[in-house]
Amino acid sequence: MKTRHFDRIGNGGIAFTELGFGTAPLGNLYRAVSDEDANATLEAAWATGCRYYDTAPLYGLGLSETRLNPFLRSRKRDDYVLSSKVGRIMRACPPEERTGIGKFFDTPSRKEVYDYSYDGVMRSFEASLERLGVDRIDILFVHDVDIFTHGSKEASDQRIDEFMRSGYYGLLALRDQGVIKAFGGGINEWQVAQTLAERGDFDLFLLAGRYTLLEQEALTSFLPLCQKRGIGIVLGGPYNSGILATGPKPGAYYNYSEAPQDVLDRVTRIEAVCKRHDIRLIEAALQFPLSHPSVVSVIPGGQRPEEVESNRSLLDAKLPAALWADLKKEGLMRADAPTV
Repeated sequence: MKTRHFDRIGNGGIAFTELGFGTAPLGNLYRAVSDEDANATLEAAWATGCRYYDTAPLYGLGLSETRLNPFLRSRKRDDYVLSSKVGRIMRACPPEERTGIGKFFDTPSRKEVYDYSYDGVMRSFEASLERLGVDRIDILFVHDVDIFTHGSKEASDQRIDEFMRSGYYGLLALRDQGVIKAFGGGINEWQVAQTLAERGDFDLFLLAGRYTLLEQEALTSFLPLCQKRGIGIVLGGPYNSGILATGPKPGAYYNYSEAPQDVLDRVTRIEAVCKRHDIRLIEAALQFPLSHPSVVSVIPGGQRPEEVESNRSLLDAKLPAALWADLKKEGLMRADAPTV
């Protein structure tokens, strides 16, 4: 698999495989997965050449990180890139009080406590090291200081202020001391990522679903800022929670919920253009973000070996320039969107 070398501050940098693996599904997101099936999926991802793995304490309330532990133990530490996140502390609680009921299944009884302070960042980092069983993590992302998570711009701004006053300096110190290679934000909205980029010295952003075949508003100001500042983008959710993989079928998911009619209609039109060029929608969806010069990796995730094997095969599809030209001509893609 092709790699993209990222070295913003001259510390040797990070070699990202173009396809990374997002481990939220292995935290029993939406359905329970056995330990055996989770490990088989990780092994399949490794066999495809994937060497970048992203996780977070939130994913399965620690389950995703603990499932990575035995898988990574048999690998040489220099052979892969690992990222996790800070901003939440996982505390034991009664089962009925656990976070994510109805979203995460068969997980430890843990309750998330938001903590974007310096001490909170350090405690989260240390807990992740223990769950993962590794001696270092390459990248730490401050997690979910966005409107989607906290419910309003005012609440998001409050969390950003809390982080920038305190926790930010923890990540800065870890990077400057060489404990981590880079830090950034794992964010659901490009506008919030831009706010962080304007306020601090961030290396990378893991942007979930906000630069895809369906959405390119991030080109308005955020992605040009990233290019100017040398900030890298890890693109999560390239299928916008599912609809760009399944197509606009009834019940298709968009942004973690059932897709509204306007999204179904737009994806129907995008898929029609793809079909005219004998290209599958999912092939165009996975490859599109990689055309942007700031994107270092795309991480679609998966719960089964066949899903990660399928994602790898999608990278080999040859997409004609006329496909992108027609999408732009029909107003289904921004004219300034980079394409190969």
